[in-house]
Amino acid sequence: MDFSSDSIRILFGLKLRQLRLDKGLTQYDLADLSGVSVSYINEIEKGKKYPKTDKIIALAGAMGVTYDALVSVQLSKRMEPIYNLLRSNILRDLPLSMFGIEPADLLELLANAPTKLSAFISTIMEIGRQYNLSVEEFYFAVVRTYIEMHENYFADIEQAADAFLAQVSPDPAFVLNESFLSQYLHECHGYTVELFNEGSHPHLSSLRSVLLPAEKKLLLNQVLTSDQRAFTLGREVGFLRLESKERPLTSSWVEVQSFDQVLTNFRASYFAGAILMRRDRVLPLLENWLSLPTWAEAAVALEQMLDQLQATPETLLHRISNFLPHYFGIDQLFFLRFEHEPRDVSPGDVSPGDVSPGEETFNLTKEMHLSRLHNPHGITGEHYCRRWISLKMLTELADAQQQGPVDKPLLRAQISTYIDSHNSYFVFGLARPLTPIRGLNHSVSLGILLNETSLKRVNFLNDPAINRRMVNESCERCRALDCQERSAPPILFHKRQRVEMLKSALQDLGVR
Repeated sequence: MDFSSDSIRILFGLKLRQLRLDKGLTQYDLADLSGVSVSYINEIEKGKKYPKTDKIIALAGAMGVTYDALVSVQLSKRMEPIYNLLRSNILRDLPLSMFGIEPADLLELLANAPTKLSAFISTIMEIGRQYNLSVEEFYFAVVRTYIEMHENYFADIEQAADAFLAQVSPDPAFVLNESFLSQYLHECHGYTVELFNEGSHPHLSSLRSVLLPAEKKLLLNQVLTSDQRAFTLGREVGFLRLESKERPLTSSWVEVQSFDQVLTNFRASYFAGAILMRRDRVLPLLENWLSLPTWAEAAVALEQMLDQLQATPETLLHRISNFLPHYFGIDQLFFLRFEHEPRDVSPGDVSPGDVSPGEETFNLTKEMHLSRLHNPHGITGEHYCRRWISLKMLTELADAQQQGPVDKPLLRAQISTYIDSHNSYFVFGLARPLTPIRGLNHSVSLGILLNETSLKRVNFLNDPAINRRMVNESCERCRALDCQERSAPPILFHKRQRVEMLKSALQDLGVR
């Protein structure tokens, strides 16, 4: 079985440590017997160093074992779970350092309680396999957790963006557009920016951009909107200014080759949002937006922000989510992005309680939860509640497209109260066709938990004109049996009812 050099180092260190403990020796005892310094033994046991042959011989002699026994990757039965963990390469795939964890620290825990911790990690891996969780999805999940830990605000990237803006234009009113960014890449980094279309590169038509590093040429899809091209160019500047060593060469993703690619892509994307929607300009606009007394006025102001900042709906909502926790104390947020391929289905074809498989597919392609996991979140194998504003916008957009092209994003909002939890959220979002992929729409939405902080800070949340709906997480979990929007029967709700009835019957018999 092949092991990476890191795994061999860690494996040797753990084996040395276990042998030393079995012999009842301290690191100082082993140092005296072998002539190897305590500090070096400590580094070996932590998996940071792999000793040279003469030191291995000295260590083996001090503990009364052979050289071959010490360097062999064969482990005792007690250490077998660690062997399996190293063989799985999970230590390579897990970006533990992002969370302040050294691989050796994890393995030290495994060495102390190998069966329980190894079983725990194996269970997580098995769950991932059963739900077809790919390595790419795993990487994205880790980055999402990283973002949520930092409340989606990264001071170092904000500072890098401020430094760039101070260099190119200190005027807050100056808006970076695709022309300026293209010129900057050409003059400062020797880039050539070239538009392509389905005719020139038919196999690349689903991609937004492709970088040819050897030629310093950035290919941009001609069908992108101006705000999408500006964001793509801003992201390219981000890769350069943040000195990203390992980065994707395409947008959208074709294949994720490493976790570092996912992380650097996020950081460059954050940088793009920060330079396109600069802090010193957005914060006053956001302060004014929060002070407006009605949603009608707030909706107009939001549309004006989109135009003034030349932003994509997704970038604008992400920028708002950067600032609400950090500057305004509104930290109970969620962000959702859905994709939807419209189909010709009449709403009257489905009766309450009927199953309508395959009629409407809404795919949650991105989510973020700040402070906690909020009620609307990703669910595998269930039908998201059709009363969510995120989905209603997409249905409305598809209906509008039946009458002709839709050029302007749909902006909608509602207050959603969850039937079982009674949590209420103000959710607003935008929906528009997804460029460059034909026949696919997407919506982005931001939800704010209604609590004392948000109701006090966001003036228009008290507007009685805002539409209110009772919602749930999915049709399968929902007890609203008369729901007209239902797309699947409430099988999980009925299952929960049966369990509760069984528990009640057992209690009546005195069984606790």
